Amino acid sequence: MTRKTATSIGFLAVLLWALLALFTVASTPVPALQLNAISFAIGGGIGLIWIAKNRAWRDLKRVSPLVYGFGTLGIFGFHFLYFSSLRLAPPAEAGLINYLWPLLIVLFSGLLPGERLRPLHILGAVLGLAGAILVIARGTSFAGEAGLGYLLALAGAFTWAGYSVISRRIGHITTASVAVFCLLSAFLSLISHLAFEETVWPATYIGWGALIALGLGPAGGAFYLWDVGMKKGDIQLLGTAAYAAPLLSTGALILGGVTEPRLMLLLSAGLITAGAGLAAFTNRQTG
Repeated sequence: MTRKTATSIGFLAVLLWALLALFTVASTPVPALQLNAISFAIGGGIGLIWIAKNRAWRDLKRVSPLVYGFGTLGIFGFHFLYFSSLRLAPPAEAGLINYLWPLLIVLFSGLLPGERLRPLHILGAVLGLAGAILVIARGTSFAGEAGLGYLLALAGAFTWAGYSVISRRIGHITTASVAVFCLLSAFLSLISHLAFEETVWPATYIGWGALIALGLGPAGGAFYLWDVGMKKGDIQLLGTAAYAAPLLSTGALILGGVTEPRLMLLLSAGLITAGAGLAAFTNRQTG
């Protein structure tokens, strides 16, 4: 697989994550840990089907318990923080604060062996960040539960950025291991849910559909696509191009009637696109 192909596969995950906030809101009132457990169980099932089809069971035996622990805590921790933030704070604002992770990936990637953080990478990341900030600049309140929700969203951003960049350091590990990450995360989520939450199921067919869609797409299937992108693709380009996700996510929330449209979106779109374009230009010139 070429670096370009792997990067394209990673970007498909970004497109799926644009629906994460919408599906999470639509799955209300399912609590965060229960949502984790169901989504990851579906995502793990997808991986088991792929492993069985490709007869990749032996590959899983070569993965160390330390790597399994790392992947499980990364996926479980990020989504618990993310789902909780959207339950406590306004979904659009919390989602966009969480989407600081692309900026963090671009910056953290400069610490990896063989990677170099160039001035245009930084400028592109800053432009994308400015675009994301403009979306939440008006009317954001940090009082009460909303403030806690924003802090959880920020913690989630650091968690996912760290998980993604460290995944690059273990690029020799098979992507099939993501299935184990999902299943272990589902088990951990289930135990935590039974201990700390009351079980609540969706009240409508839309809620059930959103719950299943989470596992098939943004909170399940997308993990495999992102793993390929992080391990074999252009990590800096993916991190910067992921700035499209906040805008796409906000657009999905607007179309879904969850949040109101804002005039700042056009300017934000220009900044986000410019940031991604700068990163792409830099990589073409240096790759």
